[in-house]
Amino acid sequence: MTRRYFGTDGIRGTVGEPPMTPDFLLRLGWAAGRELTAETGGERPRVLIGKDTRLSGYMFESALEAGFAAAGVDVLLVGPMPTPAIAYLARTFRAAAGVVISASHNPFVDNGVKFFSGDGRKLPDAVESNIEARLEQPVTCVAPAELGRARRLESAPGRYIEFCKSSFRLDDASLKGLKLVVDCANGASYHVAPDVFRELGAEVTAIADEPDGLNINRDCGSTHVDTLCAVVRESGADVGIALDGDGDRCIMVDDAGAVVDGDQLLYVIARARQAEAALRGPVVGTLMSNLGLERALARAGIGFERAKVGDRYVFERLLAVEGNLGGESSGHILCLDRTSTGDGIVSALQVLAAMVARGEPLRGLVADVEKCPQVLINVPVANGLADGLLRDADVTAAVDSVESGFDGDGRVLLRPSGTEPLIRVMVEGVDESAVRAAAERVADTVREAAARRA
Repeated sequence: MTRRYFGTDGIRGTVGEPPMTPDFLLRLGWAAGRELTAETGGERPRVLIGKDTRLSGYMFESALEAGFAAAGVDVLLVGPMPTPAIAYLARTFRAAAGVVISASHNPFVDNGVKFFSGDGRKLPDAVESNIEARLEQPVTCVAPAELGRARRLESAPGRYIEFCKSSFRLDDASLKGLKLVVDCANGASYHVAPDVFRELGAEVTAIADEPDGLNINRDCGSTHVDTLCAVVRESGADVGIALDGDGDRCIMVDDAGAVVDGDQLLYVIARARQAEAALRGPVVGTLMSNLGLERALARAGIGFERAKVGDRYVFERLLAVEGNLGGESSGHILCLDRTSTGDGIVSALQVLAAMVARGEPLRGLVADVEKCPQVLINVPVANGLADGLLRDADVTAAVDSVESGFDGDGRVLLRPSGTEPLIRVMVEGVDESAVRAAAERVADTVREAAARRA
């Protein structure tokens, strides 16, 4: 069944435009509530609702709460909290589901809804499809005595802080002596992330920790690290940590102000797990993971596999290969031996633990990852043409020609965008000028084929 609303990471859109409207969110809460009630055999389920710091979160929180109540589902409201905190709290409180109102790293004009099952994992595709089917039904209300109840969970921040600290598993369990700069993206982590690192002994300077409902991700966070780099250099900090708006991604900055991306962080954590004899299965990256990561892991004797882009697919592959570590270059890292979903704070703590254990700065730990140049070109195409273009004879011939020219030292990836009428052309190799020329060549071929088919 083709899904109308759910993408690879929930439902997302511009506030005030379908589907991100109050009436739709009410119907979504009701439909999800009906599905959860059916799964529990008619027993009254309980859900947690968290959000990031977007102004629209207040409106959507109320709409979802009303929909769940109409379906006879009790609600625990936790307010602004990171997405991974909702996954953890759903498990802790034996909830039927956790719901997050967030559009992650997008600007405040966007918002979205993500669901977690009671075990803290993304909802199965079948459940999301069932919810979509129920959205087509008229909203009804249970009997007045059976309406869901709602209450605020005031202890949520403290519980999550303790959980994060518990993932830092060193004998002395201390960050004493480390000087950190933490960029909270004016998002959901603003009131928890600095305290996690402080309570473990670090000296912390927090930036972008004053959300006003409109400034989430604005020139800050994991997608805008220039300010963090400057503050790290000026303050003489050991490390900078940049989270995104909902706290599930982490990018870091070394003591020289150089950006360390998700591929490099994944390598550091993998080597630490290897040293502890705690690494299970191959490390799982995505089609976009840098070739330099794959080669560095191979030199260390660590297997590596690629999944489709998206943490959902990384998670599925990890389960299939019985692995415990994977992630994306964006900084969305899965440490399944610590938690059930991507968690920016937990990921940062694993890297800091490796620094403490090895007694090395971050730049030393990532030195073995020699990143290969990557060039990404977005080619606009008419709606409905993408799949055909990927099979076009001229396009496939251009790709084959480029890859044979690289002779094993490069690769080409073409994939349609999941949100826009684009084909993304990515070329990676050893020589940057050759990579750029190859990317332009393939992109031009895609443009010509698109014009032919328009």
